[in-house]
Amino acid sequence: MGLVGTPYRYGGNTPESGFDCSGLIAYVHWHAARVRTPRSVAELSSWGQPVPIHAARTGDLAVFTVKGRTNHAGIFVGNGRFVHAPSTGGTVKMDRLDSGYWSRQGLSFRRTVV
Repeated sequence: MGLVGTPYRYGGNTPESGFDCSGLIAYVHWHAARVRTPRSVAELSSWGQPVPIHAARTGDLAVFTVKGRTNHAGIFVGNGRFVHAPSTGGTVKMDRLDSGYWSRQGLSFRRTVV
């Protein structure tokens, strides 16, 4: 949550340089648990263990797809919310899974296996 407001930057992976979505996930997992994650959303879509939507918990990855193709990922924080680095010109922020745009995306959850 302390990274909310950090600028978006494609390929970014530190608070100083900014984050893209997979860079944010890699940074948080490394600094919180010393776990290395894949560096692309395509790889994140099959990383770890799948989690049924009703069993998602804080720290699980929220992986979004459009027409079967993974296009974004964030970190689930509970209560239907997730933190992510959304797009060029934006900043790391918290959004709701049931908000207009995100509710129209395919959604799956992945859990880190340590």
